[in-house]
Amino acid sequence: MALLTAKVASRSGVDLSPVAANAGGDEFVNNGRELLYIKNASGSSITLTVQTPVTVDGLAVSDRQITVGAGEEKIIGPFPKGTYNDGNGHVQLSYSAVTSVTVSVIDPGS
Repeated sequence: MALLTAKVASRSGVDLSPVAANAGGDEFVNNGRELLYIKNASGSSITLTVQTPVTVDGLAVSDRQITVGAGEEKIIGPFPKGTYNDGNGHVQLSYSAVTSVTVSVIDPGS
């Protein structure tokens, strides 16, 4: 699992500098404002899974699954801490495929 570092947005602009999605999954520190940029440059759709490690009344909350079509780019989030953060304050991501998939995390700042 690779730790993604958030890029802080500014009025001057921010270089997204996307990195290859990790076959073992990715994670990022989440303060509740972060957005995830994902680009699927492959010829097939992929599924991004965002883990939801919480329970409600003893029942697990289903992980969020987002389809990213072939050639699509999406910005997803923010991710409320109480729903998406694990015990380390990270959001955990996994992908159905990673070939030609890149990701970046954006913190919109204050």
